[in-house]
Amino acid sequence: MRALLLPTTDRRLEPYQPGQACSYPARSAAPATRVAYAAAHVVADPLAEAVPFEGGKVDWEATLRFRHHLWGLGFKVAEAMDTSQRGMGLAWPDAAELIRRSVAEAKTVPGADLACGVGTDQLPPRPGVTLDEVRRAYLEQLEVVEQAGGRAILMASRALVLAANGPDDYRRLYGELIGQARDKVVLHWLGPMFDPQLEGYWGSHDLDEAQATLLGLIRDHAGRIDGVKMSLLDKERELGFRQSLPEGVKCFTGDDFNYAELIEGDGSRHSDALLGIFDPIARAAAAALAALDAGRVEDYRAILRPTVPLSRKIFEAPTRFYKSGVVLLAWLNGHQDHFAMLGGQQAARSALHYGDVFRLADQAGVLDDPELAARRMARLMATFGIE
Repeated sequence: MRALLLPTTDRRLEPYQPGQACSYPARSAAPATRVAYAAAHVVADPLAEAVPFEGGKVDWEATLRFRHHLWGLGFKVAEAMDTSQRGMGLAWPDAAELIRRSVAEAKTVPGADLACGVGTDQLPPRPGVTLDEVRRAYLEQLEVVEQAGGRAILMASRALVLAANGPDDYRRLYGELIGQARDKVVLHWLGPMFDPQLEGYWGSHDLDEAQATLLGLIRDHAGRIDGVKMSLLDKERELGFRQSLPEGVKCFTGDDFNYAELIEGDGSRHSDALLGIFDPIARAAAAALAALDAGRVEDYRAILRPTVPLSRKIFEAPTRFYKSGVVLLAWLNGHQDHFAMLGGQQAARSALHYGDVFRLADQAGVLDDPELAARRMARLMATFGIE
């Protein structure tokens, strides 16, 4: 295999020779000691017209095929979440169609499971938006999920940030939604690094105050809440938060910087997982969780910890563009035939960023076929004038 030319931070081009192919199994049983959701991306139709950074057309066949890949590795799928470009290319009508198709597809696969994102992205976050409008938007999406036979993840709402007058509005509105849901729900605290329009969520810019509001909501409705996804990229805050949760309410880590430590736990408490990084590292993550189930903690660490530098690169600031790294690896690993995203968001990152992602993916052992990946990476680098 010829060495691949990749850019470096000092503006040189460096030959890079990929190593060994991913050695982890392509199929696995569901983990027994942790709940593990992989937030899954969507595959765009590369030949469809798309408004830059706004929309496009979904390749439904390839998108559902990727869900089979995740189910085959024992993961639950977190469907129509921000990893699928909700609010960044995937509009509500297509998200609703994705939910219907994925829930129907899951019913054809023994053991397959998923939960679906419920938000308000059909409601523009404009000045003057009201709480009643936010409520109706949430309930419209909840109805779609439940009519399809799915369970709800209550996503953060850009419109609610504008409509709410303080913490009490959040607690009342979420309380109503939790009460009307057919099944237990998962709550989601998505930080502004993932979406700047969510600054001040839960009614305060002070994270301690916001956390107190969320914990109060959870304690009021603990029997109706399966868990809470924490996406703040703040390990210490998550450790304190999960310690404060009522018995029976899970903490789903969404910390794509520190997931290995948080999932492992401290001997008394651990975080379960609802992670975008599990999409591109699914085989390694499944093998690590199997090792943890078997009590082989050192093997768990040896498998999963090398993926953390890769995840930190993919999720580096501006974090909201992490989806491009996720889709890049799906393409490099042969799960789709192109590197095109809804809204053309593959253009959101640089040649240097993609070069670093390639190196770190190779070093983490998550390239299924390094020769295929190198050929495809060379094609991508050629679009930046690197040949």
